[in-house]
Amino acid sequence: MCGIIGFLRSSIYLNESDVTRTLRIMTKSISHRGPNSVGFWYDIYDEIALGHRRLAILDLTDSGHQPMLSDDDRYVMAFNGEIYNHLEIRQEIENSIPTIIWKGHSDTETLLKAIQVFGWEETLQKLVGMFAIALWDQQQKELTLARDRMGEKPLYWGWSGQTLLFGSELKALKAHPAFNAAIDRDALALLLRYNYIPAPYSIYGGIEKLLPGHFVKIKIDQAREEVSPISYWSLKETVEKGVSAPFTGSDAEAIDLLEHTIKQSLVGQMAADVPLGAFLSGGVDSSTVVALMQAESKQPIKTFAIGFDEPGYNEAEYAKAVAEHLGTEHTEFYVTAKDALEVVPLLSSIFCEPFADSSQIPTYLVSKMAKQHVTVALSGDAGDELFGGYNTYQLLPKIWKIVSPLPTPVRKLAAKLLSGLPMPEKLLKLVEVLPVDNRAEFYNLVISHWKNSEQLVIGAKKVPTALTDKSQWSNVDSFEEWMMSMDAQQYMVDDILVKVDRAAMANSLEVRVPMLDHRVVELAWQLPIDMKIRDKSGKWVLREVLYKYVPKELIERPKKGFSIPLAQWLRGPLREWAEPLLAEKRLTEEGYFYPDKIRKAWKEHLEGHKDNSSKLWSVLMFQSWLDNNIKVGL
Repeated sequence: MCGIIGFLRSSIYLNESDVTRTLRIMTKSISHRGPNSVGFWYDIYDEIALGHRRLAILDLTDSGHQPMLSDDDRYVMAFNGEIYNHLEIRQEIENSIPTIIWKGHSDTETLLKAIQVFGWEETLQKLVGMFAIALWDQQQKELTLARDRMGEKPLYWGWSGQTLLFGSELKALKAHPAFNAAIDRDALALLLRYNYIPAPYSIYGGIEKLLPGHFVKIKIDQAREEVSPISYWSLKETVEKGVSAPFTGSDAEAIDLLEHTIKQSLVGQMAADVPLGAFLSGGVDSSTVVALMQAESKQPIKTFAIGFDEPGYNEAEYAKAVAEHLGTEHTEFYVTAKDALEVVPLLSSIFCEPFADSSQIPTYLVSKMAKQHVTVALSGDAGDELFGGYNTYQLLPKIWKIVSPLPTPVRKLAAKLLSGLPMPEKLLKLVEVLPVDNRAEFYNLVISHWKNSEQLVIGAKKVPTALTDKSQWSNVDSFEEWMMSMDAQQYMVDDILVKVDRAAMANSLEVRVPMLDHRVVELAWQLPIDMKIRDKSGKWVLREVLYKYVPKELIERPKKGFSIPLAQWLRGPLREWAEPLLAEKRLTEEGYFYPDKIRKAWKEHLEGHKDNSSKLWSVLMFQSWLDNNIKVGL
């Protein structure tokens, strides 16, 4: 795992010494992503520069150093990620060029040579892995940026004046002297709605996240309006193709095929020249990954779990039981409130833009613990989105089936009459969504933290996201599959994967996600919905794979998230930190928020009338981030 940075052209004059200094500053800003080495390449005449920070995983020698030049000097590449099938691609290349001599055995060298031999787009289709790539073609004077199919690796890009900036994190773009982007208030409103900022938006106007499964080619003299990202793989199309031509085999055949496909992914993802382990929560997803890893390994797999002393938040005991059954080398760490609270001030620097999924805290802590033992850890993420694991996939279709036949005026009247009555918060939220006209709007409101969030942000307007833009919706009949596809397209990419990448890389730890191998994703969408949600439980087929290795009684229990007792902490040990960030005077002077609703939510929360912790956390994360970024965007 690594970090990449770069720029093309400059709206301010940079001599050779300035370019070198700028590259050093930009790469230093993301040194946590690659502590092993740093590399630069630039062409002062074409005003193109690439930088790289390396976390050595495959080929620890200098032969894997980046930026890397092709042997014909046409291409220069900076690459972040891992290509799991690079040995198979090497074999293809050797079949085409029997006389080829390799300098080392890094996947970077394989990728660069494949581009020479097969061309850019054919190479992309061959890749199995996670990646963000910056490729400069010295012959065509053209920069190509690309992101992996599922969006595991981040890539920001955009113009600041006449300067094109790109990199793994916003920190690097901001380090360039030409950076002058202002805070995007529309994106801030999205943060309040979702607790994350969905792609292609970023917290800065004019700076985008490249969408997963896309690449963009930029000629040396092109401006933003002349450039359009190109899709080379589409989750939407994968969903539609799978649902229209579903798997027709038996249950047993589906279980065996899924087991084989995940194992196929694991074989590639377990390759490393450094110590490797896995996160283990004791739930279905991580237990499946660890069970199959252990089946493939002759040595005990290193596994890691954290626990909390607070009742209702501890799953470490389940992870320990699974680890003992599988015979892994297990390490656990019980986190005190003090341990977790010490992370809070670090969040605004760990996450390069405001991010408000509070499970970022335990994710950071488990990554920090794992890094003491390994350099690579595998994760069980994506099982919920691919195999119907979230409770909402079962609950919301039942509710929608009951309320949708009622005439809209009746639902609006019922909502108006019920909204004034005292009731549990979850029931109140359902009352609020009664008047909506369609299931997509129903789902969007249910998952929103601040409803009509653009009304809280001064100068913000409502902008489209994957959840509100019909052109991005998968054409599927069932509500369950629609929600799963939308979560995989937006929530998983912009929340789950962002959280894991930043929290892990802050500790210089590479995290791999076996279930996001596109072959697993494509198979998952071929499996009928009743192989996922069955007997009032999600992930049925995945569970059946797991039960070949782990007794059912070690797994079967109510689903819990990877969470912290945030509501209690905001009323207790975090109150002193939060108070000044939410002060009415500060909110008014900064000019980003209308303070009234925020202050009301804070008062309700402190008095225990409502649990507004998820709402308040998005505001707090922006306020805290603003403290560290006060010189930009105000």
